[in-house]
Amino acid sequence: MKHIRIYFACVKTAFAQVAAYRADFIMGSFITLLSNILFPLVTILIYANGAQFPGWNMWEVLLIQSVYSMSTGISSMLLSSVVWVTMDHIRGGSFETVLLKPVSPLFFIMSANFDVQSIGLFLGGVIMAVIAAVHTGIGSFTDVIAFVLLFLAGLLVLCGMNLIMAAISFKWVGNSRIPEIFDSISTFGKYPITIFPRAMQILSVLIIPVAVIGFFPASALLGRADKTAFFSLIPCVLFLCFGIWLYNKMIRLYEGVGG
Repeated sequence: MKHIRIYFACVKTAFAQVAAYRADFIMGSFITLLSNILFPLVTILIYANGAQFPGWNMWEVLLIQSVYSMSTGISSMLLSSVVWVTMDHIRGGSFETVLLKPVSPLFFIMSANFDVQSIGLFLGGVIMAVIAAVHTGIGSFTDVIAFVLLFLAGLLVLCGMNLIMAAISFKWVGNSRIPEIFDSISTFGKYPITIFPRAMQILSVLIIPVAVIGFFPASALLGRADKTAFFSLIPCVLFLCFGIWLYNKMIRLYEGVGG
């Protein structure tokens, strides 16, 4: 309960800080929302020119991409700052100040750096999802439950990716390209995995389960999820556990060498 109170107090503070610079927040959120809405134009242009993703109509693909945006929006609010804040502290030699806090370093960084502006990314995904769902329709109540379960699993994957990126920054602190690499990998979750080679499908389901970020939840909402989607739940949990373990291990190594 103590940690929950601390976390929500920090989130409240983040919103209070944003309120002090309301115009900047509105502009930043609007730009994020606009860029999120513009991205589907690529998909729309593909279908408008007679091309397509085999087995998926335009609105179904847009639903996948909207779910992806919703997932990344929530993940960005909660954990995207962990990468950059960790990297900045290590570069500046100030990570010791984080270690001195009376809570775990990960919890402190998460709580103190809630990204309010990522709300625009999430809302953009919600708007696009509603529009797409109106055209595609959705499955049964059971399909909606499956969607929620797989959507949460996708959040575990994104959280795990952020933690792995932050952990890697302890060793390659000067390489700011690390997030770009992982962003490129997660992008596979924006598209139907059926369009990729078999090896890529296995990789995106069992090794780095990015298919669960957008494709599998959207498939469930459409009533098209198969058993493969639910087999991916275990890799999602393991991926998050690996991220937490690696981040904490790098902190212990950092402490062991005196920073």
